Amino acid sequence: MKQDQLFVTGVERHFDETEIIVSKTDTKGRITYANDVFLRVAGYSEKQLLGQPHSIIRHPAMPRCVFSLLWQTIEAGREIFAYVINRCANGDHYWVLANVTPTMGRDGKIIGYHSNRRVPRRDALEKVIPLYAALCKEEEKERNRKEGMARGTAMVGNLLADAGMDYDQFVFTL
Repeated sequence: MKQDQLFVTGVERHFDETEIIVSKTDTKGRITYANDVFLRVAGYSEKQLLGQPHSIIRHPAMPRCVFSLLWQTIEAGREIFAYVINRCANGDHYWVLANVTPTMGRDGKIIGYHSNRRVPRRDALEKVIPLYAALCKEEEKERNRKEGMARGTAMVGNLLADAGMDYDQFVFTL
């Protein structure tokens, strides 16, 4: 089943502000570690998650262009902050403020990625939710998913250019 056809309930899950969702992946995005908070909130067992692509929790309301920007940033060896809506195993969802960083080997080359996710501010989500809906709508204007993602990426690029800031700066203005 395609990711955008996955069942969603519309029910939002929450986790405590003192908790941090942690995961690690290899360079291909396959999960190599998931902490207990991640397992509980996402509703998966460790056995169900380990070795799976991190996109297993991708919610269809999450713009593909934001993930494209995320991957471009971390593959270049830089960290990124982003608001992300994730899909739980049962179709519920949860929002996070994610900080994703590359993990470097002794030779200085990227050997994986580490993500810490915290509870996002609700006032920031009030701005993010309509933005992400607009980006998804822009992406859906093209039948070809790659071309749709390019449209969304252009929309984000224009937004950032108009604001005179990079993506991380934009995230922290929300």
